[in-house]
Amino acid sequence: MPRPPTIRDVAARAGVSKSLVSLVINGSPLVREEKRAAVLAAVEELGFRPSATARHLSSRRTGAVGVLVHDLRNPWYAEALEAVHARLHEAGATMLLGDARLDAAADERVLHTFVDLRLDGLVLVGSLEPTPAVLEAARRLPTVVAGARDVDLPDVDVSVQDDTAGARLVAEHLLALGHRRLAHLAGTTGAVMRLREEGFSQVVAAAGADGEVVRTPMTEEAGHLAALELLGRPARARPTAVFAAADVAALGVLRAAAQLGLGVPDDVSVVGFDDVAPARVDGTALTTVDASSAAVGTTAVDLLLERTADRSRERRTVLAPVSLVVRRTTGAPPAHR
Repeated sequence: MPRPPTIRDVAARAGVSKSLVSLVINGSPLVREEKRAAVLAAVEELGFRPSATARHLSSRRTGAVGVLVHDLRNPWYAEALEAVHARLHEAGATMLLGDARLDAAADERVLHTFVDLRLDGLVLVGSLEPTPAVLEAARRLPTVVAGARDVDLPDVDVSVQDDTAGARLVAEHLLALGHRRLAHLAGTTGAVMRLREEGFSQVVAAAGADGEVVRTPMTEEAGHLAALELLGRPARARPTAVFAAADVAALGVLRAAAQLGLGVPDDVSVVGFDDVAPARVDGTALTTVDASSAAVGTTAVDLLLERTADRSRERRTVLAPVSLVVRRTTGAPPAHR
C-alpha cells in the first residue's frame, strides 16, 4: 500500500518550500495568491490531508504585523515602508506602525505592546539600536530587519541594499571622470554607513587618489555645515567631488555650493546615495545610487513569511542589487575641462 503524501511531497509538487505549504494550510494571510493557488492545487492532486490537531495548534495568528521605523522623516525609510505596507496589504495582513525617532521609553512601550499583542511578526525598518527592548521583541516574535544590519541575532533575517557595491560604483564613476581630490561625508553610526565608507575609500585608495572622510550625521543641515568647511577652502585645497552617504546630506552639500558661489558640476561634483524622491526632481537632478527601497521592503515581508512558518530555519541575509543613476550633478573636474 503506498504511503500517504506528506507536506514535503506537496512542496515539491507546488515548487515552494515546506514552510510556505504550512502557511497555506494554516490559513496565514502572508501568502501571495498565486503561491496559495499552487499549494492548494498540489494538495488536491496528491490527496494530502494535514492533521487537524496540528493545524489547530499552529493557526493561532492575529493577522497583524508590527513595523518599527527608524525615522519616518527619512525619505528612503518612508519609501521602503510603502513597499512593506503594500506587500502586507496584498497578503491580507494589518500593519501596526511605530516611529523609533521618539524617545527610547516610548520606543520600548511600542515594542512591548507588539509583544503583548502576540503579533504574527515584526519588521524593523532602518538602523535601530539593538536595545534590550529590540532584542527581546526579536526573540519573542518572528523578526526581519529592512535596510540595515544593526540587529545581529541568529534568527533575525535581513533584507538590505548592497551598500558596498553602491559606494564602489560612486568611486569608480568619479575617478573615471578624472577626479583626484574626493571627499566623503560618512555617517556616524550604523553598519550601513560603515560599509558605504569602506566601499568608497577602498576604490579611491586603490586608484592612488586623495580621499578625505568627514563623519557627520546624515541630515541636510549637517551635510550643509560639513560642505561649507570643505568647499570654503582655497581652490587648490578643496575637493572637486563630494560623495554624501545619503541623499538628504547631499542636498545640504548642494545648498552649501550655491551659498559659496560654486557651480555644480562645473566647480564641484556631488553624489548621494538612496535615490529618494527629492533627488529625482528636475531642479535637483542628483547623481546617486538607487538603493532599491521597494525591493528591500518587499523582500523583508517575504522573509517574514518564511520565518513565521519556521522559527528554527537558518538566518538569511538578502542583498538587493543597486545601480548608479547619473544625473546633472557630476562631471569632469575643472582641470580636465
